[in-house]
Amino acid sequence: MQQAKWTTPLLQWFSDHHRPMPWRDDPSPYKVWISEVMLQQTQVATVIPYFERFLTRFPTVQQLANAPAQAVLRYWEGLGYYSRARNLHTAAKQIAGPLQGHFPTTAADWKQLPGIGDYTGAAIASIANGQPEPAVDGNVLRVFSRLYGIRDDITQPATRDQFRDQLRPLIRPVDPSAFNQAIMELGALICRPRSPRCTDCPIQPFCKANRDDSTDCIPHKPRKTPVPHHHEVAVIIHNPEDEVLLYQREEAKLLGGLWAFPQRRRTGHQAYRQTAMQIIKGLLAAPDSIHNLQKETVIKHAFSHFSRTIHVFSCKAETVDLPPGTKMTTPCWIQPDKLKDMPLSKVDRTIANLIV
Repeated sequence: MQQAKWTTPLLQWFSDHHRPMPWRDDPSPYKVWISEVMLQQTQVATVIPYFERFLTRFPTVQQLANAPAQAVLRYWEGLGYYSRARNLHTAAKQIAGPLQGHFPTTAADWKQLPGIGDYTGAAIASIANGQPEPAVDGNVLRVFSRLYGIRDDITQPATRDQFRDQLRPLIRPVDPSAFNQAIMELGALICRPRSPRCTDCPIQPFCKANRDDSTDCIPHKPRKTPVPHHHEVAVIIHNPEDEVLLYQREEAKLLGGLWAFPQRRRTGHQAYRQTAMQIIKGLLAAPDSIHNLQKETVIKHAFSHFSRTIHVFSCKAETVDLPPGTKMTTPCWIQPDKLKDMPLSKVDRTIANLIV
């Protein structure tokens, strides 16, 4: 099958200019799988130190499968999107158990594991297993739409399917791993969303968007709607032994499985101190026993779909009994020196650092 004319200069550029990454040195199925899951929604520079720490703690799929869920979450802490860690752990148990330690080899088989979709399955199968499957992520969509001057909405699944079908015959005559990684690398380093470095691009002579001077409007994306912003309150409650109250978030909800300080969203324009008192009254059998309620800090944090401002208070509680029916999953009094071993969100880790 004939190669596209732009393939050779692209692969040569990738050979000369690719970034060093620890999973590229040894593209074993285990390392490529871990790296691709970590790279979902996360930039390479952020992932590398987490990847190295994670592989040091869990060097094999068997050790990952045998690890406690809380340990996996603790070593994932800070990467966000914690369902990735839970899915990774579940998948490791499937590989170590029913699959008897054998990794999948095709994109279709990789997609049978939890947390693996079209892109991730194709990326792993091509990089680790040499399968000619195009891996279509945001970088690939941008490069390919500019290269051919395609103005379709790249957020639509039909557009992704179209690009995948068009790339599939182009990947067959070449090294699938280098092909997929080269397009992704080009999108990350050269064909950037804004201010693309067209003069440095190895496939500039073949690029329709460059010829038409339309790189600023390709690819097409619908305008983003503003994300909502929430004001929240968190409370550090100390008991007479100087332990602090934490609870474990429900598995199926945001940040599931992580531990957190008691917190809730402010209602309307309610005073933050009043919200803090409502939290305390909902938790302690004798809320009037608390004293020294004071504001400690304000933390700002953003998810992809909303942002938050968290007002942090602290207090002392003389009576520490939790009333029946407390609306918390696994509430516990924790010694501050134990917090370092517990998986916490970024916000809750920041709060914990106020204590230890």
